[in-house]
Amino acid sequence: MRYASITDRLAHLGSGKWAVHIKARQMAASGQPVIELTIGEPDIAPDPALLGEASRAMHAGRTRYSNGRGEPAVVAALTEKYRKRRPDVSERNILCFPGTQTALFAVMLGLVETGDDVIVGDPLYATYEGVIAATGARMVPVPLRPENRFHMKADDLKKAATARSRAVLLNSPHNPTGAVLIRAEIKAIGKVCIEHDLWIVCDEVYEELIFDAPFASPFDDPDLASRTIVVSSISKSHAAPGFRSGWAAGPVEFCDRLLPVSETMLFGVQPFIADMTAMAVSGSFDTAGRMRDNYQRRAKLVEHRLKEHGSLVPLMPEGGMFLLIDVSGTGLTGEEFAARLLDEKHVAVMPGGSFGDQARSFIRVSLTVSDDLLEKASARIAELGDELVGRVRTKTWAS
Repeated sequence: MRYASITDRLAHLGSGKWAVHIKARQMAASGQPVIELTIGEPDIAPDPALLGEASRAMHAGRTRYSNGRGEPAVVAALTEKYRKRRPDVSERNILCFPGTQTALFAVMLGLVETGDDVIVGDPLYATYEGVIAATGARMVPVPLRPENRFHMKADDLKKAATARSRAVLLNSPHNPTGAVLIRAEIKAIGKVCIEHDLWIVCDEVYEELIFDAPFASPFDDPDLASRTIVVSSISKSHAAPGFRSGWAAGPVEFCDRLLPVSETMLFGVQPFIADMTAMAVSGSFDTAGRMRDNYQRRAKLVEHRLKEHGSLVPLMPEGGMFLLIDVSGTGLTGEEFAARLLDEKHVAVMPGGSFGDQARSFIRVSLTVSDDLLEKASARIAELGDELVGRVRTKTWAS
């Protein structure tokens, strides 16, 4: 039988990047104690008021079909959210989707196709390559260098841009590095995008999890507004990943042209989840603030625990829920270190190579577990690092 070419383009972009995570889940299911530091899933629950609103809406009959753009209440709430950042935003600048991933997939379908290039910083979130490949476009990685704290530099972007280039995909705060672009960097990147007539697609799902630096976005720059599309959701900001509630915000013409694509894919989101999302976006909740404090404190905890181990170099994030550790001093790649860490110490982390070539000497640690558990995991990571460089210490963790 014959298959569409999309199945070939995505054949090598499935669960292989999550092999350590999958194996860890299998070990845990068989009864082995594993500390899981792989995926970015908030470790606190959504606010009870949001859960109550979703339940209320369901029992009130908000379980029928929606429209293609989004339920009026949530569209209005999102309009107000982005109007605070840019006064000219209207409801025609908003499209609702079930999660950031779906929003990004639809946006890419509306912008690029076979023969086009999409420029993305490397390291990158693991699904970006598949989202781009699905359209037939080619992903062009731009190195995000450790010596620049993984910030994209306009000069590197300019070197990568060609006549085939159609879009640049930004992620700030960045997964997996935690880098947060500042306004001057965005202005310089935007200048390159104007010169080469590039769309700017911004994944801003970690917007509310920045530690110290101010948030900046090309969406807020009048010179870049006509070419910028934001995708985001309540998954991280309100600890609600399972509700799959996201959106895209972009130019009116873009949203009008993408609406039939969205309707063909989905024809609307769930009204009871839209009601919950409207409350989340328009309300005042401390969920993001509590997570932000937790993640920053935990990142410092890991840094403090590893600072005496020269073979392991943690890179403090500027936002988000992850921390990268350079393991090159052990003589192993991130993939090799992650595999041994799971097998020998029962700690599961993501190998940096799952996120691109620039992170192959790193592992990514999720900060979404309790301080005590993260302290224990950090001790095991340090222990393996010492063993690999010949400084074997007495075992200090419980089996």
